Amino acid sequence: MTPPYQPQIRAATIKDAPEIAILAERTFVETFIDGFGIPYPPDDLAAFKADVFAEDITRERLADADHIWEVAVIDDRIVAFSEIGPASMPHPDLRPEHAELKRLYVAGEAQGLGLGRTLLERALARMDERPGPQWLSVWSGNDKAQRLYRHYGFDKAGEYEFPVGSWRDHEFIFRRG
Repeated sequence: MTPPYQPQIRAATIKDAPEIAILAERTFVETFIDGFGIPYPPDDLAAFKADVFAEDITRERLADADHIWEVAVIDDRIVAFSEIGPASMPHPDLRPEHAELKRLYVAGEAQGLGLGRTLLERALARMDERPGPQWLSVWSGNDKAQRLYRHYGFDKAGEYEFPVGSWRDHEFIFRRG
């Protein structure tokens, strides 16, 4: 990417599935393995990638009318995306009709451009259209993301173990509203 950056934010389409799947997997690895140094066992990581980041799985999620996706594009490449959908975390107050920020991923080379914040604000505006509180989960060791979500009115409402294969990440459940 060469300055000046001309990001475009738009709704994701089914045609974006291959690029989103690759970006999601790459960003997960950059963040949690390269960045935070989580030592996922290779078999667990491979199973997680197949269950979550496969192109066909991404295509199915993109086609699901209950999920809303947006992408940030620079130089004809998707460099960030957000996904919101029905809430599904293990919390006694959570209901499927509530909105959950499922994912907000920004490629390493696009961080610092404000795309994550822009996508978050747009996702929150869409989440405001649904009844009840809004939800998201964040890895317990990601203090930067927790500070960001608190800035937008989220508070810790619980904890759970997020499966990455048979490995379990300690996650915080955040709620707003």
